[in-house]
Amino acid sequence: MGKITSHMTMSLDGFIADPDDGVAELFGWYEAGTVALPTADERWSFTVDEHSAQMLREVMATTGALVCGRRLFDLTSGWDDRHPVGAPVVVVTHHPPQDAGRWKTISFAGSVANGIAEARQIAGDKDVTIASASIAAQALDAGLVDEVTISLVPVLLGKGIPYFAGLARAPHRFDDPVITPGSGATHLRYAVRRA
Repeated sequence: MGKITSHMTMSLDGFIADPDDGVAELFGWYEAGTVALPTADERWSFTVDEHSAQMLREVMATTGALVCGRRLFDLTSGWDDRHPVGAPVVVVTHHPPQDAGRWKTISFAGSVANGIAEARQIAGDKDVTIASASIAAQALDAGLVDEVTISLVPVLLGKGIPYFAGLARAPHRFDDPVITPGSGATHLRYAVRRA
């Protein structure tokens, strides 16, 4: 059985997007290198440094399913049913879209616990990656997260959407990070410390 991970790109002051859901200040590292990295969706490819490429290759190879919230699903139009990682997506929502049955690689779950359980079944021996801040926070509070990864970008946004906010069971503690330096982002991987 794989790990339950969360991976987001974050500003130095803890935001994963600006107040209008903009990520332009954060996602520059996806084009800050010379290594071409295709994704599972031919519409998307990255040009990153070698260290970031190694990290992203590992993420794409080990992710068997993703979990996100309805907000991200709506913002991305469901990635047109082809997430760049190439894995199926479970959307946690109390209000599935009316066309929920038309999606081939996307399913819908009514709670974080059910979404993680469904994603685990889909992923098999591979990892489940949580790709939404609010879902990551709820899963962390529920004790469902094994590892948190932050691609830390050297920018201060001042305000925006935080990676972890409103935690009900804080503090959460982590082991020392595994650090991967990169151009435009430093990648920090933290194992969640169990009580």
